[in-house]
Amino acid sequence: MRILLFVAGVAVLGWGAFLLAEFALPLGPQGMVALGWLLGGPLAHDLLVAPIAAVAGMLLVRVVPATWRAPVQVGVAITAVLTLLAFPLLWREFGAAPSPGLHDGDTATGLLLTLVAVWSVVLVTGTSRVLLAARNEKRAAPDEDRIRCGAFTRGYRLRMAGVGLGRTRGRASGVTSPRRVDRRG
Repeated sequence: MRILLFVAGVAVLGWGAFLLAEFALPLGPQGMVALGWLLGGPLAHDLLVAPIAAVAGMLLVRVVPATWRAPVQVGVAITAVLTLLAFPLLWREFGAAPSPGLHDGDTATGLLLTLVAVWSVVLVTGTSRVLLAARNEKRAAPDEDRIRCGAFTRGYRLRMAGVGLGRTRGRASGVTSPRRVDRRG
């Protein structure tokens, strides 16, 4: 199966190389455009997009609390992708090939509304994660007022009383633990 995938990949690669040569080899203006796209895209990514993404990621880790980190990272990634997709139409109005419905709407307003929806979901998700973490933390840590008042769960009171350890406040309870078995024979 892998060999078939390899052969298909090489065939598609060969077809792409043929089409590129057909388009760009007469070294004219089309060849320079092709060269610009083939060299400019990777250079723009490596010199512009990747460092900005790396710095944004480092800032997010240092600034954003742990419970908010994942929703904010997803929101930033979706914002970056949507902005990159809308950029040609924001930069020049007819920057892409016309297709039905593409140029009918206002690109800037559409991008803004989509980003508002994305960040609304980020806000709801982050808030729910904070509330869930606070609820779990409250359940995990005993409340100091409840400890002082003695209003605790039955299991906690029994553990504190020594049930299961062979004693109940100095008196024998008849319940022993495997750790404290009476070895008097």
